[in-house]
Amino acid sequence: MQLRSARLLIPLLLVGVLAVGCGTDTAKLGVDEAAREGLRIPIAGLDYDVFITRQLNLRIPPDNAYYKGPEARPGEALYGVFMQVCNRGNRPARATDDFEIVDNQGNTFKPTPLPRDNPFAYHPGTLQPNECIPEEGSIAQLGPTAGAMLLFRLPLANTENRPLELIIRPPAGAGGEERRVELDI
Repeated sequence: MQLRSARLLIPLLLVGVLAVGCGTDTAKLGVDEAAREGLRIPIAGLDYDVFITRQLNLRIPPDNAYYKGPEARPGEALYGVFMQVCNRGNRPARATDDFEIVDNQGNTFKPTPLPRDNPFAYHPGTLQPNECIPEEGSIAQLGPTAGAMLLFRLPLANTENRPLELIIRPPAGAGGEERRVELDI
């Protein structure tokens, strides 16, 4: 009876060991293939986490608070990419300002610049240890998206060329590889 139980337990133990050994290698997350939204990606000493990507309708709250600029033109849509960037290290590190969206046809789109007084806008800077963008307790961090926003104007036709990926490049001079996040739109 004990021999039979041992024969049943050994395969279960092997499956458990293999499952633990197949964990995500965060050092390569977003390099070989795009990472999914919600996964923390290390870039040049900081962790980037795209929480959510969503189309904005500037005629309704809370979207009308995210951006006070012109609405999307006919044939295009506004998309907010909401993310958090944190310094979990023990020395200051600079956040990047080098982002773009690329579709599966190779078309690229840069973010629309947002004013400094927009409380939801992503604005890079040097983060001290245990500091994040958006700042803890800020309206962006406490809001429904819990992230700072990059705003993109995308032609509707290109939103069909999925997957759309957010490319995040390290700040100039910081070294390291660019990372990709597959946007869930």
